Amino acid sequence: MNLLTQNSKLKKTSKLTGLQVFNFGIPAYKSASGKLTCPFAGECVKFCYAQKGAYIWGNVKPAFEKRYELTKTDDFVNKMNEEIAKKKPDYVRVHDSGDYYSKAYLDKWIEIAIHNPHVRFYSYTNSVEMLKSVELPDNYDVIFSDSGKQKNKINTKVDRHTRIFATLADMTLAGYVNAMETDLNATKWFNKTNKVGLIFH
Repeated sequence: MNLLTQNSKLKKTSKLTGLQVFNFGIPAYKSASGKLTCPFAGECVKFCYAQKGAYIWGNVKPAFEKRYELTKTDDFVNKMNEEIAKKKPDYVRVHDSGDYYSKAYLDKWIEIAIHNPHVRFYSYTNSVEMLKSVELPDNYDVIFSDSGKQKNKINTKVDRHTRIFATLADMTLAGYVNAMETDLNATKWFNKTNKVGLIFH
C-alpha cells in the first residue's frame, strides 16, 4: 500500500518547484463505517473537492480506507517512517483528504515529524482548537480552514488561515497569496504572510 502519493496539484507543484511534494490522505468527512474523519467540517462539506472526482473512483477510494485503518494502529508511525525513508519527500502534505480526527492521531503525526526533521510537513485543518493545544515541531505547519465549525477560533491577524474567493482578482485585492497554482504557497516557508488564498473549485 502506498502511504504517500501525489495528487495532480502536488505533481504540478513538484514540477514547478523542483521539490518532492507528497500527500497522505484518508477518507473525506466519513469513513465507510460512518466514523467522522473531519469532525469539525462545516459548510465545506457541501463543496469538498475530496468527495468527488478521482477521490471516489473505485480503485482509489479503498486505498483511503486502508490508510485510515492503519492510522488507528500502533504500527502507523513506523510504517510512515519507512515510507518516508523510501520515497524521500522534501514536503509532506498531511491530508489532501480527511483531517485530524483525534488527539491521539495528531500525536502520531507530531512523532513522525520529530523522527524526520529533514522533511517539512503541512496541512489544512478544521481542527483549530486541537492544533492550538499542542506545540508543533519547527518542521510542521498548519493552515486553518475558514469554513469549519471552529472558524470563530481563528485569529486572522496572527493565525495562518485560508479564505476562498470567487476570482483571482478578488484574492489579489484582499491581499491573500495564491495557493492554487503552487500548493507550497500555503506554507510558512513559501508565504511570509498568514493569508492563504484559494479559489472556489
